Amino acid sequence: QVQLVESGGGSVQAGGSLRLSCAAFGYFYSFGCMAWFRQAPGKEREGVALRGSDGSTNYADSVKGRFTISKDNAKNTLYLEMNSLKPEDTAMYYCAAKFVPCTVIGDRAFRYWGQGTQVTVSS
Repeated sequence: QVQLVESGGGSVQAGGSLRLSCAAFGYFYSFGCMAWFRQAPGKEREGVALRGSDGSTNYADSVKGRFTISKDNAKNTLYLEMNSLKPEDTAMYYCAAKFVPCTVIGDRAFRYWGQGTQVTVSS
């Protein structure tokens, strides 16, 4: 059974940085696509960043140039490096994975989801 476990969330001031981690357990093959999503109170869950098995990446316009998605295959861990954080980045951040290739940033059809980690950015 596949399990995704996020960590690294917290509270920071605007302009600060955080690195989120997502450890994957219980699988034996590479995911076709891994991603980070976020959901703020009262808003729909939105895609933040995608990473394909070939290393290709895609980002939401709101985070381009500030966030970086990466993966350490040896550790089965996905990362999201977040810099120049803004109050509007405040949300619960979720890791997601699927065995098929990535599509578009807004596609929420992922088979596996983590429990989320909270990021709060104060002004």
